Amino acid sequence: MITISMCMIVKNEERLLARCLDSAAGIMDEIIIVDTGSTDKTKEIAARYTDKIYDFEWIQDFAAARNFAFSKASMAYIYSADADEVLDDQNRQAFRQLKETLLPEVDIVQMYYANQLDFGTIYNYDKELRPKLFKRLRTFTWAEPIHEQVILEPVIYDSDVTIMHMPESSHKDRDLASFARLTASGERLSKRLHNIYARELFVSGEDKDFLEAGAFFEASCQDTGRSLDEIREASCVAARAARIGRDTGKFFKYALKAVACEGCAEICCELGRYFLEQGDLDEAIVWFYNGAYETESILNIHSSGDIPLAGLAKCYELAGNGKQAREYAALAAAWKPEV
Repeated sequence: MITISMCMIVKNEERLLARCLDSAAGIMDEIIIVDTGSTDKTKEIAARYTDKIYDFEWIQDFAAARNFAFSKASMAYIYSADADEVLDDQNRQAFRQLKETLLPEVDIVQMYYANQLDFGTIYNYDKELRPKLFKRLRTFTWAEPIHEQVILEPVIYDSDVTIMHMPESSHKDRDLASFARLTASGERLSKRLHNIYARELFVSGEDKDFLEAGAFFEASCQDTGRSLDEIREASCVAARAARIGRDTGKFFKYALKAVACEGCAEICCELGRYFLEQGDLDEAIVWFYNGAYETESILNIHSSGDIPLAGLAKCYELAGNGKQAREYAALAAAWKPEV
């Protein structure tokens, strides 16, 4: 049987921490809590479960905090958890069985991360596999009888354990402020973070967030080091920011750039909103229809579902076609993403 260190970074999690730790009780051999500046009872609650509580001065870097937490672990494997995660009874049992049977050559165990769509997260799916359990010390082994080489790729096992993500609220204000700070400092976001920033804006960003992000994504559109997909998502953000800022020239510049990059439901909705604002209902209907039925979303799954359907309902209502308006309003209300 393997041994496991549970490593967490926390700040002001008094409402959620006990629920998380109770759900992991009896599975973990060691619990490491790294506090990044709580002002509530988080550390008092943590002390009920472990004496391994450490302070880490917050430096606006989640990776640095997690690395510090991992450095305190002493068991064979490390389980990385957040306070808003919960293991139900069925998955507690599955986790125990995994612990008893995991082969020692496995370096990383992936677990299902579920319940994403119920809490307004940035993900366009309800369930995905994520790396959650890591071998603390990896053994390097030579392989092949001739032209031998060290095995560099980790051995990854996809388990059937499902972790329920149950936050109390969205982290969007914290996340978007962090992105704004990074980009203002001249940081060049990786492809992954570039995509996450654009997604978080389209899922939960307010007008002020788009306006603040506009210049960064305009620059991304001109960045020859960015892929076609990155330019397309950057064009969507830049177009939305320009529409909010009522800069028609910029709006069409970036909307057309997105269309030239194969288009997507997000830019169709932006064009629909633009023509709706201009009172051109016929043209707005064309673009909302394309968003709902002819294109796919790349940043927010709702852009190819209830958002354009609601746009169509609004257009037909303003056009005096009550029957069509009611039909599209009903479709928007009934729409659910495929999971």
